Amino acid sequence: MPNLLSETPGLIAFVRTVEAGSFSAAARDLGTTPSAVSKSVARLEKKVGTRLFLRSTRALTLTQEGQIFFDRIAPLLRDLDSSDDAIGSQRMLSGRLRISMSGELAPLLLPRLFAGFASDHPHLILDIGLTDRFVDLVREDYDVVLRAGDSAGSDLIVRTLADLPMVIVASPSFLQIYDLPTSAEELANTPFARFKMNGIPMPVRLGNGTAFVPSGRVDCDSGAALIEAARSGLGAAYLLRCLVANDLKAGTLVDVSPGITLPKLPFNVLHAFGRTVPMRVRFFCDFIADEAKIIGAM
Repeated sequence: MPNLLSETPGLIAFVRTVEAGSFSAAARDLGTTPSAVSKSVARLEKKVGTRLFLRSTRALTLTQEGQIFFDRIAPLLRDLDSSDDAIGSQRMLSGRLRISMSGELAPLLLPRLFAGFASDHPHLILDIGLTDRFVDLVREDYDVVLRAGDSAGSDLIVRTLADLPMVIVASPSFLQIYDLPTSAEELANTPFARFKMNGIPMPVRLGNGTAFVPSGRVDCDSGAALIEAARSGLGAAYLLRCLVANDLKAGTLVDVSPGITLPKLPFNVLHAFGRTVPMRVRFFCDFIADEAKIIGAM
């Protein structure tokens, strides 16, 4: 094996690329360009005398030799990277942090994010995208994604921050027409404002593991629209309790499922940085974890 002490930039570029999944994601982490990362890796491959990646226009795959090399090098770089943790917390965060979150959670999260995290780290540039669509984190150049729901099967790093209670609500005017359901069977026969994803009505899931697809004449693709439909008496709505906590307190919406057990929905933060997480991402995740506990208790 050649002496690699002079190839530290290439080693870092290689490990970040493996953990982030692409040259562009690694470049974002390292504060450079995808071209520079690619050239650093190419120089390292020339130095070690073997291909570490198989490249195509759509994919980047480790070779067998690349996997062996990564398993040997990555722990050494992680140990070096974490050696400044004792003083790292005193260092000012800087650079860009690009975040995706659902529009329905934004009213709860953004005031806390702006007043707390952004205020505490004035040198950090925040780039925030609001969409209920699950973004392609790497291709769309996001650092972190905040989502409520099951993330099973994802090849990203998933950290569950809280388990958020669900609730089924309706307006007082709706309950003047339809009786309050007292069982799962009655609930399944209640008209709903339905949540649709990709044109398909989503089921209402119960705590015992069963589910049903509700009937109804209003279909919505966002939590905000479901809430408005429920307020207008157009149907019951199956929602995160934190989204309607104020309506429940004010009486504009009523919990129609107090005797029916509902599941909790995991609130997750996802990223593609592997085990070597940039400090700006780590601090953000810790901040949101604390806020998620407050939201989950609403």
